[in-house]
Amino acid sequence: MAKVEEIRRSQRAEGPATVLAIGTANPANVVYQADYPDYYFRITRSNHLPELKQKFKRMCE
Repeated sequence: MAKVEEIRRSQRAEGPATVLAIGTANPANVVYQADYPDYYFRITRSNHLPELKQKFKRMCE
């Protein structure tokens, strides 16, 4: 049991926590919400489902 406590103690930092950096992640590509249904149905090869595509377009509006 002493070994477990030693391991836990060695894995913990001493002193105050510090934020070293703050960053943002932005994708290199952009798909606008109005164009998303056409994009989604094209990449999923679901263009044969026009009723579902129209419903999805209404959701994105």
